[in-house]
Amino acid sequence: MSLLLAASLLFKAVATLLLGRVAWIDFSTQKISNRDVLLLLCLGLGAIHFQSLQAGSWLEMGISALGGLILFAALFPFWLLRKMGAGDVKLMSVTPFLVGGSNLAAFSVLLLVFAIATTALVKNPFLLPAGMFRHYVQHMDRKGVVPFGVPIAAAAMCTMTYQVYYALKVASSSGILQQLN
Repeated sequence: MSLLLAASLLFKAVATLLLGRVAWIDFSTQKISNRDVLLLLCLGLGAIHFQSLQAGSWLEMGISALGGLILFAALFPFWLLRKMGAGDVKLMSVTPFLVGGSNLAAFSVLLLVFAIATTALVKNPFLLPAGMFRHYVQHMDRKGVVPFGVPIAAAAMCTMTYQVYYALKVASSSGILQQLN
C-alpha cells in the first residue's frame, strides 16, 4: 500500500470518528459547530488530495468541489426559510469532499434511508424503549426539530467505512500488504 493511500485512509478514519461526534452533538443539542465542519472539510480535502496524487487525476476533486457547491446552493434557500439549520447545510456541503465524487450516489441512497429512519423515530417515539429517551424525542417533535446532521453523518460514515474496507481488501488481495512486512 502506498504512503499516499495510507494517509488518505487515515484521514477518512479520523473523519469517520469526528462525524460520530458531530452526530451525537447534533442529536443532543441540535447544533453543529463551524469548527467541526471546517475540520471535516480539511480532512476531506486532504484525503481527496492524496487520492488524486496517487491516481494522477484531479477529476475526483473537481467532482467533489462541484457537488459541494451545488449542494450549498440548493440547500441555502431552505436555511433562509428556516426549514433546515445552517450547520446541516454546511455539513451537507462538506460531505462530497469526505465521500468523494464517485461515491455520491451511494451516499445519497444511504442518506435517504437514514433520514426516513430518523424522521420515523421522531414522529413515532413509542417505537423507542426508554421512557426518558421517548420524552426527549417527543420534545423534539413538539418543537418541530429533526436533527438532520445525524442521518448526514451516518450516511457519510457508512460510505467512508466501506471505502476504507474496500481499499484495504484490494491492497491485501494484491499482495501489497505482504510486501511491506
